[in-house]
Amino acid sequence: MRIPTRKYLIATALGAGTIGSLGALIVPSAPAHAQLTVFDPSNYSQNLLTAARTLQQVNNQIRSLQNQAQSLVNQAKNLTTIGFPEIQAITQTLQQIDQLMGQAQGIQFRVAGLDQEFRALFPQSFNQAMTMNGQVVAARTRLDTEMAAYRQTMGVQAQVVENVQADAQTLGGIVSRSQAAEGALQAQQATNQLLALTAKQQFQIQNLMAAQYRAQAVEQARRAQAEIDARAMTTKFLGSGSAYTPQ
Repeated sequence: MRIPTRKYLIATALGAGTIGSLGALIVPSAPAHAQLTVFDPSNYSQNLLTAARTLQQVNNQIRSLQNQAQSLVNQAKNLTTIGFPEIQAITQTLQQIDQLMGQAQGIQFRVAGLDQEFRALFPQSFNQAMTMNGQVVAARTRLDTEMAAYRQTMGVQAQVVENVQADAQTLGGIVSRSQAAEGALQAQQATNQLLALTAKQQFQIQNLMAAQYRAQAVEQARRAQAEIDARAMTTKFLGSGSAYTPQ
């Protein structure tokens, strides 16, 4: 039996449609929108460069803060002071020298009244009205003054020698603090301490020289006065020279 061509075509189309429908049911459909990760090298490099610059800025700020902290520490050291316990000992030794200088007898270490004291001991003229006993007393007073001056000079010398021995220990302590000085202020203070010790020693030398020269001056004045008195007494003893006329 022959099937008409038209009916054959219709049946074929229907069969193809049915197979397509079944295929649609069996095969899963693909997603409508695919999600893909996109890597941009240029953007990534820019982000790394920005992070590196930010880290460098942070490091610079940290170093700046460290430098400021160190500067504050140095300033604190420069303002730190050191003790000077030797100043009391130096002052006391100078006071001891002053006390010895104040014990001068006969002629004091004072400008006021110096001329009066000197003329009283060394009148430079022979008092004929003075008795022999008075003359002996005056000469004895001058000799005692001279001996007291030398005794005072020896006392000052002894005190200076003792002070020099103590100054050696003082110098060691000052040098030790000077070497351990941390800041500019401590170094300057240590220098001032050394200058104070030097000034104290110079004062001692000046006082010693003053005592020594005073003793020598008193001795020379006593000798000069003794010569004046001797010549005057000789003249008084001889008289005018006309007391005896040979025949």
